[in-house]
Amino acid sequence: MTNLIYNRFFFTFLFLFIITGSVWGRQPNIVLILTDDQGYADISLNPQHPKEVSTPNIDSLAKSGVTFRQGYISGCVCSPTRAGLMLGRYQQRVGVYTAGEGGTGFDPKIPIFPDFLPQEYIKTALGKWHLGLDTDFPELKWSPIHRGFDESYGFMGRGGHDYFKLTYSQTERDTVSNKGKDNENKFVHPLYRGIERINDEGYLTDRLSDEAVNFIDRNKKRPFFLYLAYNAVHAPAQAPKETITRIKQKYPELTEERTVLTAMLEHLDKGIGRVIQKLKDENLFDDTLLFFLTDNGGAKGMFANNAPLRGHKASLYEGGIRTPFIVSYPRKFQAGRVIDTPIISLDILPTVVDVLDTTPSVKPNFDGRSLLPLLEGKKIDKHHETLYWSTGSEGSWAIRNGDWKLLFQNGNTELFDLKKDTAEKNNLAQEQPKKVAQLTKLYENWIDSMSEPLGGGSKYVQNKNQKEISEEETKQELTLREKKQIERRNQRKIDRLQK
Repeated sequence: MTNLIYNRFFFTFLFLFIITGSVWGRQPNIVLILTDDQGYADISLNPQHPKEVSTPNIDSLAKSGVTFRQGYISGCVCSPTRAGLMLGRYQQRVGVYTAGEGGTGFDPKIPIFPDFLPQEYIKTALGKWHLGLDTDFPELKWSPIHRGFDESYGFMGRGGHDYFKLTYSQTERDTVSNKGKDNENKFVHPLYRGIERINDEGYLTDRLSDEAVNFIDRNKKRPFFLYLAYNAVHAPAQAPKETITRIKQKYPELTEERTVLTAMLEHLDKGIGRVIQKLKDENLFDDTLLFFLTDNGGAKGMFANNAPLRGHKASLYEGGIRTPFIVSYPRKFQAGRVIDTPIISLDILPTVVDVLDTTPSVKPNFDGRSLLPLLEGKKIDKHHETLYWSTGSEGSWAIRNGDWKLLFQNGNTELFDLKKDTAEKNNLAQEQPKKVAQLTKLYENWIDSMSEPLGGGSKYVQNKNQKEISEEETKQELTLREKKQIERRNQRKIDRLQK
């Protein structure tokens, strides 16, 4: 009888092993899906989505996972957000404030996401990198391959890529290579597999989905990190003609721009659906820690819809920095929940490190905080006390402390109570001067601890509406050296008066 019970147990375990393709104690796969310029309402899990928007596959992630209603990213444009995401730290700590600074690349010796994962993980970066140019080809020190990834397929610097032209002629290479600037056709530049320039064919969104499915198939027997960074729905506005035609027929009242964007969204959602289905087919989905978000608010130039939020990409209003944000790990987290606690993209890497519960070879020094307590349903009074944003000398900054948000943008200071005013319609700055002063001081202390911009200029943005700023300090860009010179001059004046 004992042998019979033992045999049944053994064969049951063997059956489960074969079916799941895993063993007890195997670390979860990590999948990070980042879309590009997707509108807050260009996803059908948002009740205010336009009628033409349908994203059933992304919605299915919300059903299997946890949706964060107040999910933020750390930048309002592409590459700063990506830098922060890879660092788990405010990108301003390494001098990235603008798209140009992030796209040019920060110090490649600084550890990023894959460096914090156990060595047994195989890691791939697919799609838009935007954290370094290929001006040093063929060395490519900014490539994902030289930043801890084992494999990569996609493009490097510059914010977008033509969706159909996936070849790169010698003439085009001579025009833009090694100059670090966009040519007239700025969306035409090389694709890379690893550090090799390649030519390809197809629709780029579909090709990225192909690569993701293929990666999972090749690595289903070992833990992996899949960073799938779609460039959809970033400009240029391009989609297969048959998809556009079908949407025109179904929604004849749509503008041409919204028709094309809807077609792009359809291919994006179907591609994500293919990745989800592949994970399920290989019995990996329940044991995969999956994150879904977008890199910034929807772009006005692409006619994105960010309802009910104010503003678009490149703005520090909620429409520029709040994103759909989903975390799925069915084996561990109760599905179908919605959490209102404000979080930020910087939290993703600390969450992964926490879930893996291993000691990284690189010592963590994160600004983000692990989402694990929230995901496990624990009551947390405050996940982040305060969140910060800054575009440096481009002229905008914002801070969220509790439900209060202070924004300096286009020379104006605005204060909002986000609990009562998500759409940021009611500026309370004049009614709440003490709150403005309090949040301004918090921001100033934070920005003082950040690095100077890689692109030059100053990290300080001057608010000319604040009376306490002296006339000498109302220069548009005040460098640290100039600030110290002013302080020294003022001290000399004081010393003379005291004599």
